[in-house]
Amino acid sequence: MSNHPQYKYPATYPSTQQGAVLIVVLLFLVLIILAGVIAVKQSTTDLKLATSDQINALLLQSADNANQSIEQSINGSSDSDIYQAMMSRSGPFGHFVLDTNSTNHEYVFCFRPRDRFFDINRTTILLPDGSNILGDGNGYCNTSSKDDYASNRNTSMTQVNITLTPPDADNEAFGSYTIGQDSGTISSQAYTFDINNTSILPAYADAKVGNKNCFEQTSRVTAATSKSTDTIGGCMSKAGVPSTVLYEQANVENLSLRTKCVDFGKGSVLLCTLPSS
Repeated sequence: MSNHPQYKYPATYPSTQQGAVLIVVLLFLVLIILAGVIAVKQSTTDLKLATSDQINALLLQSADNANQSIEQSINGSSDSDIYQAMMSRSGPFGHFVLDTNSTNHEYVFCFRPRDRFFDINRTTILLPDGSNILGDGNGYCNTSSKDDYASNRNTSMTQVNITLTPPDADNEAFGSYTIGQDSGTISSQAYTFDINNTSILPAYADAKVGNKNCFEQTSRVTAATSKSTDTIGGCMSKAGVPSTVLYEQANVENLSLRTKCVDFGKGSVLLCTLPSS
């Protein structure tokens, strides 16, 4: 029988303090991950907002540029080529002034500011039933044509749709006629037009809904069967194309035959006088 002394070693147990430190570290890691995810989402949202603002500014500038070019061409010299093109029977304003059957027509052309912004040979007159009576549809903007883009960067393009403003019962009776002129004379009438400029960024999506080309849709909201697809703005929205439709109402009149009243009821000068220009 052995007489060697026996020693009992204390039983070992896992340290509860080391386990608590591990849990705390894991909690900190989870918090850091959550903070990183939130920061990434916030930066992504900020980037989307900044991109959206840039897109809206670009589209608005492109659409407004078309309005400025149209205004300058009409208010400029009547001897200029662009004025005569705009006011001729085949032009966007002369068509309505000189053709008594044009009330329900819609004049369409693609705005091309890099050259002469309006080409009388590349226009379309759209009828309420969707058919064309001029240009065989070549007035519509074409996303595959480099000439239809506003700049050499091929970023944005703008289409102009012009219609006569529908009659309104609230308008003053005979308010569109020149004082002292025969109502049968073309030059005695003033015309009000609805101008809708649609600017898009084709790089983001195709300007089509199925086989329907959005550029070929009407700008008349009241004349559309379905406002989501049968109007140019609604169709672009459904197609997912970044777009802006800028609406402007313009008056075209012969100022040389209209009277302008100044200082009404004041002084001893004439109440009304012909404008100097």
